[in-house]
Amino acid sequence: MTERPKTGLEKLAEGYRRNSYAVWEITLKCNLACQHCGSRAGEARHDELSTEEAFDLIHQMRDSGITEVTLIGGEAYLRGDWLQLVKEINECGIICSMVTGGYGISQATAHKMKEAGLAEVSVSIDGLQKTHDKLRGKPGSFENCFRSFRYFKEAGLRYTFNTQINRLSAPELPRLYELARDAGARAWQFSLTVPMGNAADRPELLIQPAEIPAVYAMLARVVTRASADGIDVLPGNDIGYFGPTEHIIRAAHHRMGMYWQGCQAGNAGLGIEADGKIKGCPSLPTDSYVGGNIRDHSLEDILQTKELTFNHNVGGTSKGTENLWGFCKTCQHADLCRGGCTWTAHVFFDKPGNHPHCHHRALTQAQRGIRERVKLKRKADGLPFDNGEYEIWEEPLEGEWPKDDALHFTYDKVVWPEGWEPFPTFPIYS
Repeated sequence: MTERPKTGLEKLAEGYRRNSYAVWEITLKCNLACQHCGSRAGEARHDELSTEEAFDLIHQMRDSGITEVTLIGGEAYLRGDWLQLVKEINECGIICSMVTGGYGISQATAHKMKEAGLAEVSVSIDGLQKTHDKLRGKPGSFENCFRSFRYFKEAGLRYTFNTQINRLSAPELPRLYELARDAGARAWQFSLTVPMGNAADRPELLIQPAEIPAVYAMLARVVTRASADGIDVLPGNDIGYFGPTEHIIRAAHHRMGMYWQGCQAGNAGLGIEADGKIKGCPSLPTDSYVGGNIRDHSLEDILQTKELTFNHNVGGTSKGTENLWGFCKTCQHADLCRGGCTWTAHVFFDKPGNHPHCHHRALTQAQRGIRERVKLKRKADGLPFDNGEYEIWEEPLEGEWPKDDALHFTYDKVVWPEGWEPFPTFPIYS
């Protein structure tokens, strides 16, 4: 008798460690209207994969060695067959998780998620109530997130939360962390808002390069608290790099280790769009990074295209250094870092290879008496996953900040919860 293959949940229970990961946008349909949505979600994509096509893709992912899949949208649960996909992924031995805006999930839906084999669900929360509802474009969305937490807890489903860090949310992160922790969230992933999609139209939301040291000093304190509370912290790939707080912010649980080791798009990661397009990372702009469509080519063939192998090593040397320019080209960490997160660099400058949100860069420039800001040069076209183009402005470090920039972030704008213990000072500029 042939032994029954292990489900994804059974593999997770045995101590699974992530090694090949896909993020799958199963629909672009959404019930929120987020100001910072990179995919400009709202309506479903034209000609999204059918159930039959989606099942075939799941089987190809299994055969290609994908061990974990996260379903996203839009809002993933708005696709009619999404629970069928969760069940099929799990039964194929792939661990299935989900990211949701948490708006409109019922108690019954939470139990169905658990029954289908969903291993974990992450709820997107981007600040306290007023800020979150403003960014998400829907009154009541904050309350819905915490209602969803209660339903997940009742259903016995592990739940976490994720946050975009921008100039509205950053001052509120310590208080938000405590609220989510007290609601039972067991992990927290955060990343910086970057100018893609809707966020490309709102440059005032973006953390400026010169504000990065203050942001990371704040994050180091929050992450230290989270570690003491037993909460896993997962910094996004656009967080870093090589600053004095990275060993704290990039917690030991992060699969890349305690220091950044270069973009992994196309190496350990995969991004899938709802109409079958495949790219090396779900966040990358569609036009420049799609290796093919699953309707036209097998996943195995797409994985060999140049759009998905640009980070591979050739003769022991990564191809990721070929496109470096600006500060990153001259940086001492260039061979390892390879210009940081490809997505972030590309959506700022319409090409990869020069990362404006680098901690090491901000501190190095400060030592030279330089402060950097980015300014919009060309607007985005208004399409999903699109970007405009920014340019770097260098200014005197001690120069006066523009008076019309009301959202300028500084460390002293952070609101700290009562009772937080004194914390060692990390350099904001040194």
